[in-house]
Amino acid sequence: MIPSINSSDRPAPSSCLKYSFAGVMLVTTLAMAPVTGWAGGDPAHGRALYDAHCADCHMASRLGGTGPALIPQTLHRMYGPKLDTVIRDGRVATQMPGFGELLSEIDISDIAAYLSQPLAQSPDWGMVEILETRDFRDDYTPAKTPVFDVDPMNVTLAVEIADSHVSVLDGDSFARLARFETPFAVHGGPKFSPDGRLVYVVSRDGWVQKYDLWGLTEVGRIRAGLNARNIAISADGKWLAVANYLPMTLTILDAATLRPEKVIEVTGSDGTPSRVSAVYQAPPRDSFVLALKDIPEVWEISTSDTRLEDPPGTAHGFPIRKITVEHVLDDFFFDQGYEHLIGASRETEKARVLDLVSGQEVAEIDLPGMPHLGSGITWEWNGTRVMATPHLKEGMISVIDMETWQTVKRIETEGPGFFMRSHANSRYAWADVFFGPNRDVMHVIDKETLEIVKTLRPAPGKTVAHTEFTRDGRHALVSIWEDDGAVIVYDADTLEEVTRLPMKKPSGKYNVWNKITFAEGTSH
Repeated sequence: MIPSINSSDRPAPSSCLKYSFAGVMLVTTLAMAPVTGWAGGDPAHGRALYDAHCADCHMASRLGGTGPALIPQTLHRMYGPKLDTVIRDGRVATQMPGFGELLSEIDISDIAAYLSQPLAQSPDWGMVEILETRDFRDDYTPAKTPVFDVDPMNVTLAVEIADSHVSVLDGDSFARLARFETPFAVHGGPKFSPDGRLVYVVSRDGWVQKYDLWGLTEVGRIRAGLNARNIAISADGKWLAVANYLPMTLTILDAATLRPEKVIEVTGSDGTPSRVSAVYQAPPRDSFVLALKDIPEVWEISTSDTRLEDPPGTAHGFPIRKITVEHVLDDFFFDQGYEHLIGASRETEKARVLDLVSGQEVAEIDLPGMPHLGSGITWEWNGTRVMATPHLKEGMISVIDMETWQTVKRIETEGPGFFMRSHANSRYAWADVFFGPNRDVMHVIDKETLEIVKTLRPAPGKTVAHTEFTRDGRHALVSIWEDDGAVIVYDADTLEEVTRLPMKKPSGKYNVWNKITFAEGTSH
């Protein structure tokens, strides 16, 4: 029997503390934990408790209000302790309070059980709903020159996921120029405007944030989806594309105003709907390229005004080219000219090479162990260009000749990895071992001999991951991926440590120049 709940049973207003950041109301909430299952909990009782104690911030629909969505799609891969622990104890240094003194262990388990259940039906999240979430600074004037006296092209962003912030670093002195708050659970990497002046980030629950790097100020944000994967920016900087799992859409935003321009429902040629695994910018092609999770198609969407024939005053068409492929491909790598797409399939241990000009599959690559192509890099080797990719399930790095599409070498590592990075001015490629007992390892690989020349363990027992280089390639920045972590700066030639910058679980680092030039040593 569900006990009655009245207003006197509700926690004090401080249980859902809200605070304002650049005009946007935010809250840090239960969504910091993964769904792990609560077979013994009573979801019906949990719903009643949720309505009483949680819905003010997260809405009765669980789709998020001042707090993020509390649905399996957004909870499943969040970092942090179990949901029941967060509900009971709250989160240190956040606005999430503990309910342990108010609710019993059974009550807490019941709420967790309710949150682990999928929604009864897919919610609507179209142009109207998106626009209602827009919060934009009307007084915003773009900075004409940087407010700091450092090279703006050598600025590096470090995403700190433990407390939802981004540190803005000078790539020469490594001084912190600013540290700004982001939506919870930023994912997929920031994207920069073509001139490097603006940066955009997206959260797991669909919030897109715009930040002026020259003025060191937030411009605005909007919720483009309910469960988002990543964003891409068009070659001319006019459009943002947001890849959504929920609903199954691609949202196009005006990058200048963050107003929704178009919401594209993603359905295959046979009418099958699909989640969008990722969206990529293809600069030479003036297009976005979509990886789709549920259908064997690759989509290319034009962003060029010259190819659009819409009457004045109407929304842009963004014409879609649907390319049929043999298997579902949901992880992409591109050659430097964006003529070829290499896609990984979970259905086979073969990667497919797609010619984007002809729309035909032209080769297959033997890539067992689930390659992470999104972190692949390229370089010149023995008169040809090679690509290299880590593998998520096997301790190896595959090096592939991009002319013959044959495997040049498989480099054995101390465990499965997640990220690789290099720089045109560096003779080394850096590869982490993100999974397993050797997660504290960073391999340094000679790009000529294809041999590991040094194995770094800068923080024994702690996860070490994701390298980024400075603009000139003289320094490599590595993350200690822990709540009490740091960014370690190395001399990229001598491989000696230069300094450590304490940070809150730094994940990715992103150098402005490397990203806007689509440098060969970084992911695209």
